[in-house]
Amino acid sequence: MVKKILLMILVVSFCMGFSQQNYEPVAANLKARTEFQNEKFGMFIHFGLYSELGRGEWVMNDDKIPVNDYTKLKDFFNPTEFNAKEYVTMAKNAGIKYITLVTRHHDGFSMWDTKYSDFTIMNTPFKRDLVKELAQECHQQGIKIAFYYSLLDWRRTDYSYWTGRTGKETGRTEKGNWNDYIQFMKNQLTELLTQYGEVSGIWFDGYWDQMEEEKENRKEQTYVDWRMEEIYQLIHTLQPQCLVGNNHHITPLKGEDFQMFERDIPGQNKSGLSFQKTSQLPLETCETINGSWGFNLKDNKNKTSKELLDLLVNAAGSNANLLLNVGPMPNGKIPEPFIHSFTEMGNWVKVYGESIYGTRGGYLPPQKWGAITQKAGKIYVHILNNKEEKTITLENFPFKKISSAYLLKDRKPIKYNLKNNTLTFDSYTVNSQNPNVVIAFEGK
Repeated sequence: MVKKILLMILVVSFCMGFSQQNYEPVAANLKARTEFQNEKFGMFIHFGLYSELGRGEWVMNDDKIPVNDYTKLKDFFNPTEFNAKEYVTMAKNAGIKYITLVTRHHDGFSMWDTKYSDFTIMNTPFKRDLVKELAQECHQQGIKIAFYYSLLDWRRTDYSYWTGRTGKETGRTEKGNWNDYIQFMKNQLTELLTQYGEVSGIWFDGYWDQMEEEKENRKEQTYVDWRMEEIYQLIHTLQPQCLVGNNHHITPLKGEDFQMFERDIPGQNKSGLSFQKTSQLPLETCETINGSWGFNLKDNKNKTSKELLDLLVNAAGSNANLLLNVGPMPNGKIPEPFIHSFTEMGNWVKVYGESIYGTRGGYLPPQKWGAITQKAGKIYVHILNNKEEKTITLENFPFKKISSAYLLKDRKPIKYNLKNNTLTFDSYTVNSQNPNVVIAFEGK
């Protein structure tokens, strides 16, 4: 197997005849981008050694745990209750169209059977390739699978921790060769893209570790050469349709296929991370159900069903997907409150899914009262908050003539007035029992 992978790397290297600066996505990639925009709803999974400590995925850095001590966690990692079929079935019933799995986070622990590190799930009591099990189940049930991969590493000595912003207090003293680290990542990415079937995306994180702190007008240069052109070309050569994204919080780089916003609706920058301007690439916003990505024992501040629905609607109204996170418990089970949240989301999309899937952002950005989504011949008005507006007025309405207007829930017609490109209609009451009123307007 190692010889096969090395041969693949040589072939890919030979094929890299042009720079990613001249990257032109092939037809399969463009098709995948359109499908991605249509899917609208994904599930993020943060699971790893950090889950055992119950203080989130940054615990190694935040608690300043030395590498030698943190490594001991692999001797206790045994999530016997992990069941890929249960994960994927829950996601599918919730209306999820793709899953993004953390394969390797900043702690450097690999969740698959990699040949390029002994800090891997195969050297735990669990001894199972979790990436393989989840990928196979996704393929079986028709859910797309994407892989999160950290560029940052708090453990390896060939990662340039001496120039980075994090991981400085994990006990490393040796300074290894940066080129070795780049090759290590290429080797692992080659494994992920050659051993687990079709991969819909690679979701990079950690690039920001080698930059200034997030702030407005931050300089975009990095302290090291990440050699992203080579890495992106490797991915696009191995799987041309695979979409590449990078959570760097800056303007998309050449070779990237979608733009992501962390805890932020594109353009709003409420988290203080996403200062970048919204591009023309497909968009995605990622968010947590509580306040944590990895399992946090004491974090019970779960968002309400309405808050989660508002996130989905506002993301879709901003022309973006919502990637909603779960942090499984150390035993491999998804916490019951998260299951409940996804069940509620699934019940909602069964009724209102046509106003989300396959739509694009509204001709107006999200408003105080809600958001708009649209597709050919239809405009959907999502009323999320009617505390201020008893009548909704939409100026410069795209349709010159409306053929039908109705509540999406039961197809009951509504009254409206369209005059001089201005549409007016009465608002509707929204509450915990009726969190989102959707009105469909058909016309041209």
